[in-house]
Amino acid sequence: MGITLPKRIDGAAPQQLKEGRQITVIGANGAGKTRFSLKLISSFGNRAYVMSAMKAMFPTPAGRKPLEGSIDDLFAKADSASSFVKLDANTELERLTFLLLHDEFIELMKYKSACFDPDTPAGKKAEVPHTKLDVLVSKWEEVFPNNRILRQGGKLLFSSASGNDVYSTLRLSDGEKAILYYLGAVQYAMPGAMILVDDPGAFIHRSIMQSLWNVIEQMRPDCTFVYNTHDIDFASSRLDNTCIWVKSYDALNEAWDYEIVGSNQGLSEELYIDLLGSRKPVLFIEGDDTHSIDSKLYPLVFTEYTVKPLGSCNKVIEATRSFNDLNGFHHLDSYGIVDRDRRSDKEVGYLRAKKILVPDVAEIENLLLLPGIISVVARRRGKNPGEVLAKVKKSILGMFERELRSQAMLHVRHYVKKTVEVRIDKKFSNINALEDHMLDLVNEINPRGMYESLCREFHGYIDQNDYLSVLKVYNQKQMLPDCNVAQLCGLENKDRYLRYVLGVLKEDGPDATEIRNAVKRCFGIE
Repeated sequence: MGITLPKRIDGAAPQQLKEGRQITVIGANGAGKTRFSLKLISSFGNRAYVMSAMKAMFPTPAGRKPLEGSIDDLFAKADSASSFVKLDANTELERLTFLLLHDEFIELMKYKSACFDPDTPAGKKAEVPHTKLDVLVSKWEEVFPNNRILRQGGKLLFSSASGNDVYSTLRLSDGEKAILYYLGAVQYAMPGAMILVDDPGAFIHRSIMQSLWNVIEQMRPDCTFVYNTHDIDFASSRLDNTCIWVKSYDALNEAWDYEIVGSNQGLSEELYIDLLGSRKPVLFIEGDDTHSIDSKLYPLVFTEYTVKPLGSCNKVIEATRSFNDLNGFHHLDSYGIVDRDRRSDKEVGYLRAKKILVPDVAEIENLLLLPGIISVVARRRGKNPGEVLAKVKKSILGMFERELRSQAMLHVRHYVKKTVEVRIDKKFSNINALEDHMLDLVNEINPRGMYESLCREFHGYIDQNDYLSVLKVYNQKQMLPDCNVAQLCGLENKDRYLRYVLGVLKEDGPDATEIRNAVKRCFGIE
């Protein structure tokens, strides 16, 4: 089912989006993005669901009719149907807590009834229910490893891992209350809901924003999340995301001036000026913001940067230069990343001097074949990392040996093209001078000599089993699937292998650190 965006100020037909995992509505304060977001989800009727930690912590205005399926609506229904618990719950957070405890009680009553049911077949035990409160407790301790949620006397209590200090929700910080609310409320969204999250960063420390929302999204893979924010960093942290920039609102006609930030362009300079509230440096990368490996991998590796996909390597190089030329305005030390492809060491050195990071592998797919990454995936999948790595190396060295001459030829073509582009740019006084220069060019470049030299160099990599050098020069998109690294790690295909690596990075544990370090070392970053 597609998503129709709200009415446009210019009278053009509203755009259609394919339903995806995330939509981020971003804009300056007062631009009308909240109204835009509410209008957007209103078209989804009984699938519309709203979460706002800011509103959840304060008393609800009297007489306001709750949205069908909301926490307030579910609370009212549970309150009217329950004869054993009544609460004077003034805020949505308090009503959510009641719902969690109410559902826990109902499930445990069902379990106890099943345990003593005389009609239960002999030898068949009732299963202990896994409740929403169980999920909340698990996810809370995932976000706060040193904290615990306790169930005592019909209340939710909190403590440190040692258990020495036990306290109620009243002593939680606003940030902890917001996280408690989101982890609980998201579970009550109806199947396939369009979930509007109003100001997802309210009260929450920036250091855990990305990992927190990764956890919440993973809890509800059936839902689409619509984020309403003015935080450019948060918008950039979403990986399967369509970003809509709301510029202004015409209240009389209920129409908006807005723009979908395209997949082949970064956020424009105008948008940066409008929204630049974050102080993180920018990392410009190749690829688009929905399909490329770059846009999925690099934000999880270079977490200290706001990552912007720009499409081509030329756009990355130009944007990095332009952005750093404006350093006096924004004071952000920003970089770009381009694939190495067939660039010479001299070309790479020139780019790195211009703050363009270039990896010591030919292209981004080769990063996924670094020994450090393969070892992490293999170990976590219960395989022997040494055996998996040995088989992958043997496969890739064999593939490279079979394509050695064609790969050398591609490198020569790249060198010739670059050299001719530079040399032909000279000024010539007449046509005779240009002809003489062109006749001498073949001898100067000596493509045959370069080809034979590269063949000898590449044969040396094979003879020495120099796997890392092969990754540095071997451009072959099929190398990742054809080397069977996914299957050797017990995964179905290269896409599953990539998703597994991204999943490890999202966990943000020791294995994620190991993968990040492997990638950063490939860029010469220690």
